[in-house]
Amino acid sequence: MAEMSKIKKAQLVKDVTRKLVDEDRLIEAGWITLKAVYIHPEAPPAQIEAMRNAFFAGAQHLFSSIMVMMDPEIDPTTKDLSRMQAISDELDAFLKEFKEKHGIAGDFVTFEDEDDGTTH
Repeated sequence: MAEMSKIKKAQLVKDVTRKLVDEDRLIEAGWITLKAVYIHPEAPPAQIEAMRNAFFAGAQHLFSSIMVMMDPEIDPTTKDLSRMQAISDELDAFLKEFKEKHGIAGDFVTFEDEDDGTTH
């Protein structure tokens, strides 16, 4: 089978990204793009899983850090809140899956928001 042209591959990545973002799966879209563009098609499954875990772990760390450092005096828009909730939900689902797969109970490091008592 002939290798997919770079133009067709770029369009496919763009289409998949748009679909996943519409499904509130922004981080998964980033992972799929990284995998399609940079990971060798014959990479072993263990390598692909380790790279996905590292990708999502980095996203989880960044998101948690953002939530802790946000300026409490600036009101986000409804759309901002919706996007942040979608990212939070996606990362929570990944974390749950990761912990179940690896037999991890309890929380990793979490941050409690002093203003409203929520945990990130």
